[in-house]
Amino acid sequence: MSAAGASGGARAAGGPVRDPGLQPERTRLAWRRTTLSATVAAVLAVRTALYGGATAAGIAGGALCCALWLGFLLVAQARIRGLGRSAAPPALSPRAAAAAVLCTTALAVCAAVLVF
Repeated sequence: MSAAGASGGARAAGGPVRDPGLQPERTRLAWRRTTLSATVAAVLAVRTALYGGATAAGIAGGALCCALWLGFLLVAQARIRGLGRSAAPPALSPRAAAAAVLCTTALAVCAAVLVF
């Protein structure tokens, strides 16, 4: 088997040929999966908060989970749109990355607090 066949792709004189369409597609799908996971966590947190009667703390916790989910959704949608605009998408800005990490971490903490 040739070197090109063993690696799964054609090689140019300078090294492997990169298909720029694959990485943005995988990244877009990863953002969608993470958004779906955040949606499930938010829905379960709100359900847990309201289970057995609505309390002020439960409503506040559910509202906070929804706000954090909405923040993550906005960051994710902006990134997904950015990935679809060009063959070579720009890097994720540090501000957007920090917002995504903050929303994800806070949503996980809120959901954990509501469960226990």
